[in-house]
Amino acid sequence: MSERGEILWQPPHDAMTTTAMGRLATQMGMSGFDELLAWSLADPDAFWHTVTAFTGVRWMSPPAGAALADATMPGATWFPGATLNYTDGALAAATTRPNDIAVVARSQTRAGSQLTWAELASQVARCAEGLRRLGVGPGDRVAGYLPNIPEAVIALLATASLGAVWSSCAPESGIRAVTDRFGQIAPTVLLAVDGYRYGTKAIDRTDDIAAITAAMPDIAHVIVVDYLGTGARTSTHHSSWHDLVNNDAGPMPVCTPVPFDHPLYILFSSGTTGLPKPIVHGHGGITVEHLKALALHHDLGPTDRFFWFTTTGWMMWNYQVSGLLAGATVVLFDGDPTADGLGTLWDVCIDTATTAFGASAPLLMRCARDALVVDPGDLRWVGSTGAPLSAAGYRWVHDAVGVPVHSISGGTDVCTAFVGMNPLTPIRAGEISGRLLGCAAAAFDDHGHALGPNTTGELVVTAPMPSMPVGFWGDDDGSRYRAAYFDTFDGVWCHGDWITFTDDGACVITGRSDATLNRGGVRLGTSDFYGVVEALAGIDDSLVVHLEDDTGLGQLRLFVVCADGAPFDDDLQARIRTALRTELSPRHLPDRIDAIGAVPRTLSGKKLEIPVKRVLQGAAASDVAAPGSLVDPGALTWFETHRS
Repeated sequence: MSERGEILWQPPHDAMTTTAMGRLATQMGMSGFDELLAWSLADPDAFWHTVTAFTGVRWMSPPAGAALADATMPGATWFPGATLNYTDGALAAATTRPNDIAVVARSQTRAGSQLTWAELASQVARCAEGLRRLGVGPGDRVAGYLPNIPEAVIALLATASLGAVWSSCAPESGIRAVTDRFGQIAPTVLLAVDGYRYGTKAIDRTDDIAAITAAMPDIAHVIVVDYLGTGARTSTHHSSWHDLVNNDAGPMPVCTPVPFDHPLYILFSSGTTGLPKPIVHGHGGITVEHLKALALHHDLGPTDRFFWFTTTGWMMWNYQVSGLLAGATVVLFDGDPTADGLGTLWDVCIDTATTAFGASAPLLMRCARDALVVDPGDLRWVGSTGAPLSAAGYRWVHDAVGVPVHSISGGTDVCTAFVGMNPLTPIRAGEISGRLLGCAAAAFDDHGHALGPNTTGELVVTAPMPSMPVGFWGDDDGSRYRAAYFDTFDGVWCHGDWITFTDDGACVITGRSDATLNRGGVRLGTSDFYGVVEALAGIDDSLVVHLEDDTGLGQLRLFVVCADGAPFDDDLQARIRTALRTELSPRHLPDRIDAIGAVPRTLSGKKLEIPVKRVLQGAAASDVAAPGSLVDPGALTWFETHRS
């Protein structure tokens, strides 16, 4: 591991009394985070019982016995005998703070709005009653083709209250991407917007709704949210959101008690190769894990306004909605995050009095590169995920915003983070502070041996976490689930990221392990390249792949997206090579640098390193990634005609 970054933030002297995690440590007679972490891993039963009580998990029937009754992976058994309902926990504040604000929404399609806790609970009750009248009950699937708007939050909570199963796709997803996902789970109800605005562009989705419905005969009811204002109806079995919630359900939904592992929602993998994995998450696992992460690690509470820029097709939307579990106000935004320049989302933070704001690492890096000037307003911290954040990105947040960086890394697979920041541990530039409580994350070598500090290896988890999936939908024998995470190292979760831990437990993630570059036997992380290249003036984005050959050296190819007006010339290429040689090593020098119009990305913003590599090796773009799962399918097909 290279020289460590400087310490940018230290916990305040009163952190043990002013933060929830500090108070938990004090309650347990512990001096700080390191003792808490060691205890959480050594005695998971005591830890999870304590944490669920401390964070206020609302059991309908209390657990009978051990928190972790069976630690076998896969197949761990959590909180046997317990029942609960995610919605019951998410709406708890409606009974204690009914007139406080629960949801704040901003949109480029319609005027801003907000809901009190009482209004949110009432809308959830009405939506649940509307779904019940359509025949929705425990285990049935309800799908949302919705943007990040209050109706999506209401529909999720209403579905969960019934014991039914929610799933969502953002409306920018193509028809094939939607049917590839929802077609696997056979929803009976589809909620969809008629269209939306992205910046100033109006996008009508009426025809898409008709095509999606035609492709999935199990859909018996389509509920259209009149969002864009087209007033369109495409079928006699389509009704409106107003019709769905126009009933007298009462002030609170009646929540169905369900077992800990009862399906709550289905999230999907990116689907860049084959059908997306339908990952089932349970009521208990999500409730317990999200309260731990949000109330303890992020220190969210009733005085916070929590805003993470996301769409409903990314797990961070589900993570953000769980801010309600902690009693925080959730801030929703739908639209182009750069419609008014890089300051768009920061302006939303000011407008909504946001205290905790998260975004993708690439967006923060663009702010850093452009030296954006930011008014911090009420912000307490800035979150980062989706890709490793470089040291320069950390420094920009520290210098320009003046708050700590909550960099987290996890995945859709667990709908949470394995590693992240905590309020009791210092933050260094370019480093994630360490493991989350209760997460036995480690680095393994190729033979399944644990690696010591400062050695890069596969990110694994050696003990169960509550929010590990209940399973994959339709995978009755569990074979697909086991193959996805447990075939590499028997009984150990292998996540597919490349990670290095330091002596004090901090860590650096250097990209996907399957995209790691093997240059003459030396492994190079892709994030190292991006941190250097994308900090250079004149470059907006980049992608690097290694094409192996019989020599063992292969060809290292770097693709860059130039900033508007910046020429791709010999001077730029020389600056790239000098920066890589100086800041990384001579082994990082690419054999070839090409300019491209756009880096191929999934709808959740992930770079398609492996699909690009496969296309350059001769595969068709349509065979390595479903076009509907990409932001710009043409960005990938470009490589078919530029293989040499």
